[in-house]
Amino acid sequence: MPGMLAALSIASVVFCGAIFGFFYAWVCSTMWGLDQADPRVAIAAMQAMNASVRNAVFFPAFFLTPAVLVFTAAAMRFAGQSLAALWFLAAAAVYMAFGLFLTMAVNVPMNEALARTPVPADIDVAREVWESYSGRWQFWNQVRAIASGIALIFAGIGLTRSRLTASAYDSKGRSSPSRGRVLTL
Repeated sequence: MPGMLAALSIASVVFCGAIFGFFYAWVCSTMWGLDQADPRVAIAAMQAMNASVRNAVFFPAFFLTPAVLVFTAAAMRFAGQSLAALWFLAAAAVYMAFGLFLTMAVNVPMNEALARTPVPADIDVAREVWESYSGRWQFWNQVRAIASGIALIFAGIGLTRSRLTASAYDSKGRSSPSRGRVLTL
């Protein structure tokens, strides 16, 4: 049991870190770079990036992060580690509400609208299109990045609140609060 809990806890942190890193990269480099480019290039580049992001590499981090977190929370709860379970469950709730659902409700519709927009040949028209898209998209992406960072922190706290060594369990694999804790804050 300790090995499975450790693997699930680490997987939870890795999944949260992957999606946080994805959203964070958009905040601190990608969108700033596109804002500095010719708006016709920015529109075409964003259309291409949005079309390419739906892939097998992105799928696990975006869609499976809440499942991994909930599964980890359930395993922790089953092992008698309610405090750790609560942190993993909180991470799942934050990411689902402000990462996954927010993306589906706001960023995806914006991306789809931009995808249907032909890239204007006139730079001034293109600038209007880009400016009406970029600022709003970036605001909501920053919310996703912050939420994913909070989920990562919560998963990290869940990991530190868990008892992941064999010495924390009795001979039947049950959690033993009287035994030592390896990871604490």
